[in-house]
Amino acid sequence: MKKLTKLAAAALTGVALLIGSNVKAQIITPNKLRFGVGVEGGLVTGNAHNYSNTELGGTARLQYGLSNNLALTLTSGYYNFFGKQQPNSTVNYQSLGMVPIKGGIKAFFTPNLYFGAEVGAGIETKTFLPQGVNQDFVAKDTKLIVSPALGYASKHWDVGVRYENFSGQSNNYGLVGLRLAYGFGL
Repeated sequence: MKKLTKLAAAALTGVALLIGSNVKAQIITPNKLRFGVGVEGGLVTGNAHNYSNTELGGTARLQYGLSNNLALTLTSGYYNFFGKQQPNSTVNYQSLGMVPIKGGIKAFFTPNLYFGAEVGAGIETKTFLPQGVNQDFVAKDTKLIVSPALGYASKHWDVGVRYENFSGQSNNYGLVGLRLAYGFGL
């Protein structure tokens, strides 16, 4: 509940900044699509920190401009949470794999700075198990993803920092991530 309160406070702060500013950003072209490909890395938080310290992934994002400072986004890709060494052992946990599918908004509050918010599903492709354990009969969950972000975008480059929360099936975890992307108009 405490994490949800912090997440809600961050989202409300971003909305307040958006409403409180009058911006004429040139990064978003209304009624036009942009496509971006990004590389990202993150530090694992929550329950997953027992099994992994870092995440590395790649994502593709489609962006549709609603106005000069507001766009809709659709993001998907692949995240790999690298398994860390098991306690009192030389064996690592198997990495967790996930396919995120998220929809959201990107709202500019200065010409290059934006607040982003995404929500979606994360489909686990692998779970944290000791190395060598057969994954064929292990349940892989689908998690609810909620992700606020702050970022900087230019005509082609987009750098964003976000907190991403994965929740469901009584197992909640997250990551603090950095995404570096190259984008272009379609």
